[in-house]
Amino acid sequence: MTPKSAAAAARATVYGYPRQGPNRELKKAIEGYWKGRVTADALRATAAELRGATWKQLAGAGIDEVPTGDFSYYDHVLDTTVMVGAIPDRHRDAVAADPLDGYFAMARGTQDVAPLEMTKWFDTNYHYLVPELGPDTVFTADSAKQVAELTEALALGLAARPVLVGPVTYLLLAKPAPGAPADFEPLTLLDRLLPVYAEVLADLRAAGAEWAQLDEPALVQDRTPAELNAAGRAYRDLGALADRPKLLVASYFDRLGEALPVLAKAPVEGLALDFTEAAAANLDALAAVGGLPRKRLIAGVVSGRNIWVNDLEKSLARLGTLLGLADRVDVAASCSLLHVPLDATGERDIAPQILRWLAFARQKTAEIVTLAKGLARGTDTITAELAANRAALASRANSPITRDPAVRARTGAVTEADARRSQPYAERAAAQRDRLRLPLLPTTTIGSFPQTGELRTARADLRAGRIDTAGYEERVKAEIQEVISFQEKTGLDVLVHGEAERNDMVQYFAEQLTGYLATQHGWVQSYGTRYVRPPILAGDISRPEPMTVRWTAYAQSLTDRPVKGMLTGPVTMLAWSFVRDDQPLGDTARQVALALRDEVGDLEAAGTSVIQVDEPALRETLPLRTEDRPGYLSWATEAFRLTTGGVRPGTQIHTHMCYAEFGDIVQAIDDLDADVISLEAARSHMQVARELAAHGYPREAGPGVYDIHSPRVPSALEAAELLRTGLRAIPAERLWVNPDCGLKTRGWPETRSALENLVTAARTVRGELPAS
Repeated sequence: MTPKSAAAAARATVYGYPRQGPNRELKKAIEGYWKGRVTADALRATAAELRGATWKQLAGAGIDEVPTGDFSYYDHVLDTTVMVGAIPDRHRDAVAADPLDGYFAMARGTQDVAPLEMTKWFDTNYHYLVPELGPDTVFTADSAKQVAELTEALALGLAARPVLVGPVTYLLLAKPAPGAPADFEPLTLLDRLLPVYAEVLADLRAAGAEWAQLDEPALVQDRTPAELNAAGRAYRDLGALADRPKLLVASYFDRLGEALPVLAKAPVEGLALDFTEAAAANLDALAAVGGLPRKRLIAGVVSGRNIWVNDLEKSLARLGTLLGLADRVDVAASCSLLHVPLDATGERDIAPQILRWLAFARQKTAEIVTLAKGLARGTDTITAELAANRAALASRANSPITRDPAVRARTGAVTEADARRSQPYAERAAAQRDRLRLPLLPTTTIGSFPQTGELRTARADLRAGRIDTAGYEERVKAEIQEVISFQEKTGLDVLVHGEAERNDMVQYFAEQLTGYLATQHGWVQSYGTRYVRPPILAGDISRPEPMTVRWTAYAQSLTDRPVKGMLTGPVTMLAWSFVRDDQPLGDTARQVALALRDEVGDLEAAGTSVIQVDEPALRETLPLRTEDRPGYLSWATEAFRLTTGGVRPGTQIHTHMCYAEFGDIVQAIDDLDADVISLEAARSHMQVARELAAHGYPREAGPGVYDIHSPRVPSALEAAELLRTGLRAIPAERLWVNPDCGLKTRGWPETRSALENLVTAARTVRGELPAS
């Protein structure tokens, strides 16, 4: 096909779409089902209504081919585990008895059975359920979900493309099942898995699928020759199938690199590449392999991960370059739109002149359609859209909101000494022991306590004007009193105020910093039914006044035990926001760090002896390619040290990380120079403690003994056994006892029981230690 005919054939499509519905109807239905208020049939009906509404909306906006199979009750990787029959042995009876309840048991666990491990989906804040595979795993095809959703879309008269997690990515994301050899490589199961995918593809073809999309984002990471050979073999075998739809292999989040030649020569009909995060690299790589003759290329030229309007003229120029490199070029977002909010038009609190800078999922859909129209029919058919886009881009570039000379002068004056503690750790540790007088194996929590319905109602009443600020603050004070009293009675050693006043660990701070915008309806799925509203980092950052000192000081006035000051760290403030794309991330991180440094100083001046600066996103934001990591880790660790570097030796600095793979950033954890780090460890059976020990980590650590993302309450015996495992890696004088993460999403009954068991476990194991 010539470039001209390739342009004329251009179509608009997306890889996936937000699942929750305009008012988070799916979340409400699922949680209602868990509580017994919604029947399984009602839940399924809600899900079907949401799917149908999404497809109709996409088609009505001009999307030529809608995705199916991307919808999920909890997680699309868990859906893949069901599709290939890789149900862990401990969940098989539950799945056999009731597939829906068994599905949620794998996701959340039950009181008797632990869930699957959960971790971050590449470098996003979405969490997936980790497959558990072993040498004895037997795969069996179950295409019911995929076929049913395709059938629903086709019944609406729509062109639809099923979306599946690809077999190579699925295996590369998996871990050895309990009891499997530690060195077992799930990728060795590829030849066993491919026939199952072949069966699913045949079922989809029989149901009417013309195309099927196989997502292989794992191939944008560094891959060994053996892994690349496996990818080549997978798509050689699947491509050779006679009974299948046309195959589109999709990659996103980074450059495809050395995997591109492998896929370019595979007998598949199409590739989808990211031309936002890795535009230049993917363009160069495509040219180097001679393009994709006789193949379809889906060009992801609209960011699926950020919320700024697309530069349409720049994207059109990029699409024009691609026309000569493939038989057909279609237009899409760079990845699933799962990672952005649904619709910007509902944001009434953002000024109209700023709102025009923003594009959520619905607006991105319009951008994709506009680009496809301009590519296929010529730019004279989209002159109004291009003019409006130019005006929006100019408005943002020239806005005084984006630049504060005082902030830029301060960041420019930072020195290396500003990002260092005044004394080495050994001296600080001695000063902190003298000040805090804590026992061996001190107990604490990560920060938040349950956000009760009463608290949420009070916050809503305040927003609606039904109560005044004084009434709301009295409710918060009462909650803090209850949280402090409970912790004292339970026997925790270092307390927290519970964060009753906080709506979210990032949004709360963003609302008090200049340069940030907060949304009302910008919900994005983090995991399961957990949705967050990432704020928007639009301009230079500063802190007008203290943000946490008042509530921390109030909590401390209620007890003689130390109460931690609780802050969200600079990297997490970036990672869990939609960041500005008009300056390097490191520059933005330094601005946020200096604002937080002021807060740390005020907490210390108010007498706070323990200050926790959470950085759960440090690993999450790690670049997918190894060669890009040193630069990132340099500015990321500097930002943390800049936040905390000004405190006195006797002030103990904590940090926290959760639900990520930590083994490849242990040196960076060390470089933070925090006095204490708490990390997720319960689902991974203390793996991180062993990783810290192997590194020779010299400071204190609290690998979690309570998995807070499951409703099950661990017994004191179970927590004690995890603690003993931790002690085999970390000496008692440097080991803390804590949950995996904050308790905001848990209910009070399970929180009470779990923390009581945690304290009992600590006392039990403390009693087993040799007398000093």
